[in-house]
Amino acid sequence: MSETHSRPNAKPALRLAYGLSQGVRVAWYLGQSVVTRRMVGPLSDESSRPRRSSSKAPDRRQLLKAVADLFAADWRNVERGIYAAPHDMALRLLKGISKAKAYLADVPKVDGRRRAKAHSEVLNEERRSRFPRYYLQNFHYQTGGWLDDASADIYDTQVEVLFTGTADAMRRQALVPLAQALQGRDQREVSVLDVACGTGRFLTFVCDNYPRLNLTAVDLSPNYLAKARRTLSKWRNVSYLNANAEKLPVADASQDVVTCIYLFHELPPKIRRVVASEIARVLKPGGRLIFTDALQKGDKASLDMLLDFFPWAFHEPYFASYTKEDFTGLFDETGLGQLSETPAFLSKVMVFEKR
Repeated sequence: MSETHSRPNAKPALRLAYGLSQGVRVAWYLGQSVVTRRMVGPLSDESSRPRRSSSKAPDRRQLLKAVADLFAADWRNVERGIYAAPHDMALRLLKGISKAKAYLADVPKVDGRRRAKAHSEVLNEERRSRFPRYYLQNFHYQTGGWLDDASADIYDTQVEVLFTGTADAMRRQALVPLAQALQGRDQREVSVLDVACGTGRFLTFVCDNYPRLNLTAVDLSPNYLAKARRTLSKWRNVSYLNANAEKLPVADASQDVVTCIYLFHELPPKIRRVVASEIARVLKPGGRLIFTDALQKGDKASLDMLLDFFPWAFHEPYFASYTKEDFTGLFDETGLGQLSETPAFLSKVMVFEKR
């Protein structure tokens, strides 16, 4: 059964601890972002800049308000008992320093690729026989692409630096519809499939709150899946599948819930439809898809300019088409009807139900 994690009138000490921890988190990753910018200098000369965005850049007050709104929503969910407070509110200094050193040591390599527009270092004939062509890129210009242990080890730090410490809070917003889907149910009898689990970071929050769920983590990268195994090693009810989301090795109508966090913006348009069909296939009638990904154009007009900047600066070749994709229509074609859509800073959470 789903659990209550906090009383409505949570102790002021917990609220204070939460506020301090998230403030320290933002400062920590913002500091690394500042160091990164000083290391790499201007992103490019004017001649290589993308076409001018039709949207204005958000000012600092708008961004600060959007971050504050995210953390306020995160805290309200904790206070109401929807999910537990983050398990890592206390900063582990030595571990944090080690991760920061590894991340910063890789920055010059990433910047070198970005300046050279080099993003095919992981492409070779042997890998082409095992992985789709679109997958064999240095997304974000990161060293090793998705096929390197060191890449998996620093990935979460890279994401948090990019989003100045807000990535986990954005991920946790997917726990709200998960709690709704599990309400009144014995979690031991519920099957949840996480498609493109990456390092398993989102699943740590799922396991914190629902340790008895029958969880299956799927990822195409053997390196990232191995990292997920280490990350989730203390939980025994997690199975792991090294597989392509285009052809999930999962039985028809076998899953009560499918979660998919930050996958679709890295898929070509045609492949999005294939993966959507696979998700629909494995869901039970009445099952839920909880889909978290980046904002799209028009979701928050004040942040639209960032959506133009992101794919140019970080090599996201399918992001521009993602921002214009009609996901309501796309999933409707597979038999999944949209139930809700909720913004979460630079992300949003959409929920679909199988008819």
